[in-house]
Amino acid sequence: MTYRVAVTRGYAEADGTTIFGDIGLDRLTQGGLEWCVLDEPMSPLRARELEGFDAAIVLGPEEFDASSIPSGGRLRHVARFGAGYDAVDVAACTAAGIVLTNTADAVREPMAHTALALLLGLAHNILIKDRLVRTGRWAERAEHRGRGLQGATVGIVGFGGVGQAVARLVAALGVRVVAYNRSDRSAEADDIGVEMLPLDEVMAASDYAIVTVSANPETRHLIGDRELGLLGHGGRLINIARGSVVDETALIRRLEAGELAGAGLDVFEQEPVDGQNPLLAMDSVIVAPHSLCWTDGFTAAVSASVMRSVLAVAAGETPETAVNAVPARAGTL
Repeated sequence: MTYRVAVTRGYAEADGTTIFGDIGLDRLTQGGLEWCVLDEPMSPLRARELEGFDAAIVLGPEEFDASSIPSGGRLRHVARFGAGYDAVDVAACTAAGIVLTNTADAVREPMAHTALALLLGLAHNILIKDRLVRTGRWAERAEHRGRGLQGATVGIVGFGGVGQAVARLVAALGVRVVAYNRSDRSAEADDIGVEMLPLDEVMAASDYAIVTVSANPETRHLIGDRELGLLGHGGRLINIARGSVVDETALIRRLEAGELAGAGLDVFEQEPVDGQNPLLAMDSVIVAPHSLCWTDGFTAAVSASVMRSVLAVAAGETPETAVNAVPARAGTL
């Protein structure tokens, strides 16, 4: 029986082209697998649409829950194109014998570069300076010198793979780096030269706080009004994790009151962001449409990781990128 792979429709066309560019679906064909883009976007994914498929590549934010699992038991693999899997019911997958993979290994470097881009943009007030030139306000440049990074402390909230990659880049700039993680990461921190602290101390010490923590029910609004208050006057917040991790209403209030100096946001609580969101009108806030890390290198690395995992599961192997413990099934290749 041919091993069949479904590709979600939200970010893909019927011919396999995607908003990321070429994701290498031809590798599946060359490996003897058959792939097909689903007929229409849907969230959560519907079980009847996944009937007859062995694997599903989830390109976008589509939800996959217990109702998405076909009854026949054929589906054995859900492959997330990206690191986050907060929209996937991991327990339901595990109970059904479905292995869930992500591409955390491939996104670390592009995400770290994303954080660095926002950090430098905020440090040098790049947004307002761009606007000064475009609107003929050259004479105002002395009013927007920027904090810079000399003598600064950068805090990282979430010290997993992405957080560690960010720390390595930022530490090379000669700034002090502190970090918080819910589990012990002291060995990794020592290796990079980062000081691990409780969350409150990280926020209070930081001139720039970079949020990279995974999104789940426990981290919803992890950075709330109290934590933003600890960051305090002159502080700047960067969020490259998920919009749910930061209390956006509190962030807006603190920025409007001048209690924070700025923010760099690649994610929002509501996506696409409402055009009337006050954040969009602030010269001190750099925004991006949850895609700042989308580069040619990102697409190449993430695509390769996804295709390796699909081919591995089809061959009866457990890929290194599996995030749940499911016994491997007999291969079909």
